[in-house]
Amino acid sequence: MSSRTDRASHRSAAEAAVREEPALTRDATPRRYLMCAPDHFRVTYSINPWMDPSKPVDLQLARTQWEDLRDRYRTLGHTVDLLTPRSDLPDMVFAANGATVIDGRVLGALFAYQERYAEAAAHLDWFRGSGFTEIREPDHVNEGEGDFAVTSSYLLAGRGFRSSPLSHDEAQEFFGRPVIGLDLVDPRYYHLDTALCVLDEAGDEIMYYPGAFSPGSRSVLARLFPDALIAQEPDAAALGLNAVSDGLHVLLPQAATGLFDPLRDRGFDPVPMDLGELLKGGGSVKCCTQELRL
Repeated sequence: MSSRTDRASHRSAAEAAVREEPALTRDATPRRYLMCAPDHFRVTYSINPWMDPSKPVDLQLARTQWEDLRDRYRTLGHTVDLLTPRSDLPDMVFAANGATVIDGRVLGALFAYQERYAEAAAHLDWFRGSGFTEIREPDHVNEGEGDFAVTSSYLLAGRGFRSSPLSHDEAQEFFGRPVIGLDLVDPRYYHLDTALCVLDEAGDEIMYYPGAFSPGSRSVLARLFPDALIAQEPDAAALGLNAVSDGLHVLLPQAATGLFDPLRDRGFDPVPMDLGELLKGGGSVKCCTQELRL
């Protein structure tokens, strides 16, 4: 009897130790971001399901929300560089689409729609004027960090609505990193950054919404990232995955409330942001934020 009692006591103690194990400690890493003020933001055409030209844009509110995001980055210790907005490019506020930067090397964008085509040159002009020297103008359509997401092991690459599959080989050759192609199948999630977010680049941690991907791509993600945070449809539909993480703080749309506790459970600090006016253009936190990895 005493032996069974001892085993039970040992098991209870072990279970208690597991329950009392402290949450994973995470650290924020200072980042450098490129953003563009929404001085000329408007929705006069529709190139994704979120855009409705019949719904007016409150430009002042858009500016206030964007400034809150910019200032929050700076408060968290990050550097924010600024592009000069152009009156003929209303979507230029979505700066993530203009290029992908890894180890100081810049792969420019080639936009799928004529309405945004000139944004690519505006971004490359900024990079050339800011001291970047390893710059490639792409041969194939890609929309920057809209469809490229960086982890320490992979360059995840979306395709299906905007970026060409041919851009994946181009990126792999330029950056020398293995590219994992992922097929997007739901037009609401027309860019990879609307369906997947890198939470910890160094640790290969991501969160994503499976319903945005083809069955094969879901299997690939499950194999490569078995411990990923899986988002539910309501949070994905609030563009909750269009988020930015510095390794600790995760800035994400405030309506994606179902992600807050799962992020906290993993040691992250969710920071809700209201970019509702910019959502009228189909973008939120990540769309407004290009990371400059030096």
